[in-house]
Amino acid sequence: MDNQNKNLLLATVLSGLVIVGWTVLFPPSPAVDPNAPAETTTSASDQTAGSTALTPGAETPSGTAAGATAPGEMNATQTAEAQAARVTIDTPRISGSISMLGGRLDDVELKDYHVELSDASPLVTLMSPVGSQDPYYALFGWAAGEGVDASAVPGPDTLWQAEDGATLTPDTPVTLTWDNGAGLVFRREYAVDPDYMFTVTQSVENTTDAAVSLRPYGLLRRHGEPSTLQNFFVLHEGLVRMSDGTLQEEKYKKMTEFDTDTREGAPADRVEVTENGWIGFTDHYWMSTLIPQQGQPFRSVAKYYPNADIYQTEAVMPLQEVAPGAIGVSETRLFAGAKETDTIRHYQDDEGVEGFIDSIDWGWFFFLTKPIFAVLHWISVFFEGLGLKGHMGWAIIALTILLKALLFPLAYKSYASMAKMKELQPQMEKLKERAGDDRQKLQKEMMELYKKEKVNPAAGCLPILLQIPIFFSLYKVIFVTIELRHAAWIGWIRDLSAPDPSSILNLFGLLSFTPPGPDSFLHILSLGVLPILLGISMWLQQKLNPAPADKSQAMIFAWMPWVFMFMLGKFASGLVLYWITNNTITFIQQYTIMRSHGFKPDVFGNIKNSMKFGKKDAGKKAGDKK
Repeated sequence: MDNQNKNLLLATVLSGLVIVGWTVLFPPSPAVDPNAPAETTTSASDQTAGSTALTPGAETPSGTAAGATAPGEMNATQTAEAQAARVTIDTPRISGSISMLGGRLDDVELKDYHVELSDASPLVTLMSPVGSQDPYYALFGWAAGEGVDASAVPGPDTLWQAEDGATLTPDTPVTLTWDNGAGLVFRREYAVDPDYMFTVTQSVENTTDAAVSLRPYGLLRRHGEPSTLQNFFVLHEGLVRMSDGTLQEEKYKKMTEFDTDTREGAPADRVEVTENGWIGFTDHYWMSTLIPQQGQPFRSVAKYYPNADIYQTEAVMPLQEVAPGAIGVSETRLFAGAKETDTIRHYQDDEGVEGFIDSIDWGWFFFLTKPIFAVLHWISVFFEGLGLKGHMGWAIIALTILLKALLFPLAYKSYASMAKMKELQPQMEKLKERAGDDRQKLQKEMMELYKKEKVNPAAGCLPILLQIPIFFSLYKVIFVTIELRHAAWIGWIRDLSAPDPSSILNLFGLLSFTPPGPDSFLHILSLGVLPILLGISMWLQQKLNPAPADKSQAMIFAWMPWVFMFMLGKFASGLVLYWITNNTITFIQQYTIMRSHGFKPDVFGNIKNSMKFGKKDAGKKAGDKK
């Protein structure tokens, strides 16, 4: 097998091993119907779990927190939730409401994002109240310190008061009030910016004759794993937090395996943050994150309540002593929205949320995924500014051209070395005849020939090896970043983050026949236009060189493009588009470089020979006998 075919086989085998490894060892979880009814029943064990505290606060000798709400109380909370008044949220990008029960932020929809491609499909729901599917909400409050009774501070079931007709908008904050009747007046102001950042300012006015100690907190509570959980190896979903520059990501399963912390009364992971940090939950494209005031210490807690199946993250601030006649104040921000890179970078660079850009899952190859996305996004915005439709698809093509241009010097050296190897073929054949069965002598003389002619036989491998991390970095970018979600390109490609929706089984829409869905074993045969073009581009790239003389090797090469066509047929359209563009540019580069070194690839001749390989091989054997 000549060096060119060896390198092509190496590239294909390495790529295939990684792709197959990911899909076999880490398959995506079965799809969950988002319209399926939620499980809201509470088990008997939950009803009797009154010793488990779900609200953080000052630690008591019993190890539970003041102001606790036990899992068994959730049914009563659910009933009260349905009856409680609400304050409407209406911003350019968010709609929803705040429940007066606990003053909880538990109703958030994202106006810019739909569940499906159609604008008629429902808006994406980020937070929802108890009693709905996937209850998920934010709570804020004060935990009683020493000398303060738990009933004297607001809890999850406290009924707050607000002005009639109050609506939370970027221009009109809303203040909730609760008087405990014992000399403490609590206020909670909600403000929101035009994007996704809430600012929650809590205050307590002490009208008693004695000082009181209280600890402000904010928490995010999620009842069970989300029904939309992808549970895919390449994507992180679950706990995400930054603690003094250290990023931590834990999946939901890992949270259930935390060691029990007696101080928290549950399996928990507690970190004392000295200056800067944040904590929350991240989904595929959405995130909710508590951000205490930067530059101040706080306790970052992630915990899981097994009996209630509740995942919780907390930001607990230092204990405050409020003197008689004084007011204690605490401010916490809450990000609740889409993981848009520009928006998150704005909060990091302009509003001081340290390391916030790392809340996006850039993966192990972050040193590649970050710059690749930055360039892709810049090109897309540039094309969009020119009024180019399908700008993200064209940006992928432009990025591929740019990457190939950057790697061209290395590729040129590689292809030139392979062309030189072809020129040495006659001399190498003579060495083989002279050495006979003495492989050690053959190896030594071949190395001397390479040294004399200044040829590196391994030069063709490096560009191929570099392509693999670039390919999977782009795969990560396309799969994870929201900028690719529902991004259209041309015609039938309306979502570059999804597989090509066309199918050869219905002649790409010419027939009224509906192709088999993912549940059918025939789905793998339902190839779209892009995967077929991918197979053709790989096949043409092979035809720059004659088929290997060995029949087995020739058969492997003949099947390889079509095997990859089926393997990648259900990958994201953006990734397949990248590979098609990459193969096309590689074909042009190889053809041009080979011509410049006096070797004219006979593409059409190689195609003809490959089609009659069996006959040619049989004729050759007959000639050998004569």
